Amino acid sequence: PPPPWATRRLFSLAAIALVAIVAISNTAFQIKPEEVGLVLRFGRMVRTTEPGLHLKMPFVEQVLRVPVQRQLKEEFGFRTAVPGIRTQYSAADFAGESVMLTGDLNVAVVEWVVQYRVTNPYNYLFKVRGLVDTFRSMSQAVMREVVGDRTVTEVLTVGRQEIATTSERMLQVLADQYEMGVVIDQIVL
Repeated sequence: PPPPWATRRLFSLAAIALVAIVAISNTAFQIKPEEVGLVLRFGRMVRTTEPGLHLKMPFVEQVLRVPVQRQLKEEFGFRTAVPGIRTQYSAADFAGESVMLTGDLNVAVVEWVVQYRVTNPYNYLFKVRGLVDTFRSMSQAVMREVVGDRTVTEVLTVGRQEIATTSERMLQVLADQYEMGVVIDQIVL
C-alpha cells in the first residue's frame, strides 16, 4: 500500500486538476452568426461581443445571447406546433386573444402574426421586465383599438391591409416609447 501522504497528494492533485478543467471550460464561449453576446460581470453589462469564439473570466462573468439577425414572431389567436410543409397547429383554444368587437358592434375573430427583430440587445434584455408578455399585451391592445374603429366588413375584406399597416405603425411607436429595442417588420392578418 502507498504511504498516506502519497494518497493525500494524489487526491489534492486530482482536485486541482478538476478545478482547472472547470475554470478553463467556463472561460471560452462561442456566439453564433445570428447572435450578439452581452457579457455581464457580477450582473452589470461590461461589453458586447460579436459572433465567434471569445474568452471571459470564469465564475465572474456570464454571457447572455440575443438573436439580432433572426426574425422573431408572436402569434395571436393560434399557435404553430410544428412548422413545415404540412404545418401543425396547437389544439388549445386561443379565442380570448382573437375575438374582438368591431366599430359597428359585431364580433370578429382576427388572427394575426407580429414579426419583429431585435435592434438593441441591451434594451431588449434590461429595459422592460417580462418583455414578451408586455409586447403581446401591447399588440393585442393596438389590434383591438384598430379593429374597434372599423366595420366588420372592412375587417374581413377590403380593410385588412390598412389594419395591418396602422397596427404596425402604432405598435412600433409603443415599442419605441417603452425602449424595447425591437423593430416591427410586419403584421400579417
